[in-house]
Amino acid sequence: MTNILLTGSSRGIGAATKAALEERGATVIGHASKACDDATIGADLSDPTAPQQLWAEALDRAGRSVDVLINNAGLFSATALDASDDEWLSGWEETLRINLTASAQLSRFAVRHWQERGVAGRIVHIASRAGHRGDSPAHWHYAAAKGGMLAMHKTIARAYAKDRICSYAITPGFTDTAMAGDYLESRGGAGLLADIPLGRVAQPEEIASIAVYCALDAPESLTGATLDANGASYVR
Repeated sequence: MTNILLTGSSRGIGAATKAALEERGATVIGHASKACDDATIGADLSDPTAPQQLWAEALDRAGRSVDVLINNAGLFSATALDASDDEWLSGWEETLRINLTASAQLSRFAVRHWQERGVAGRIVHIASRAGHRGDSPAHWHYAAAKGGMLAMHKTIARAYAKDRICSYAITPGFTDTAMAGDYLESRGGAGLLADIPLGRVAQPEEIASIAVYCALDAPESLTGATLDANGASYVR
């Protein structure tokens, strides 16, 4: 039985990934900012102490053995360039805290956990196309956080492959979630789709299928890879 800690599991890509993993027989320890059911740990990742508490509770629920960490939780909130200095900085710090720093804390706990036990492990980072090509003028912080996540992912892969600790990253473009839907509408709705050669945004289940592959099936030699899923709107 594979024990997986999945952050941000209550909706969107996270909820689809949780369902797909459970169909494969994995035990998924879910997470949300507030516990929505008995299977979900509530932890507000804007609190610097929350990742440590989340990891400790996940270990208890998993019988002291977590095999895979999926860093999926994220915040996508606009901060206008002409906002007040305090508002702009507050938006930056909250976005970096939730999207990058909390993921780094959890990744560190996971790597140390596997090293101490002398076992293999996997981390899957749900990053974003924005980590490659940037984002809107109101989302400097989001692009910076996702770019940082990709750099962290590469560092983990290179540093710990010798320990059979693998790191995989997924960079979705727009995905059909409430978060992305609000953004699409604010940026012109259908007009924005013209930038996507596929002609549509991804479905959460599509991104989930890639996450499941990385968590359960991907060969170890794929460690360090970043898998794009953006409808050819950004091709590297």
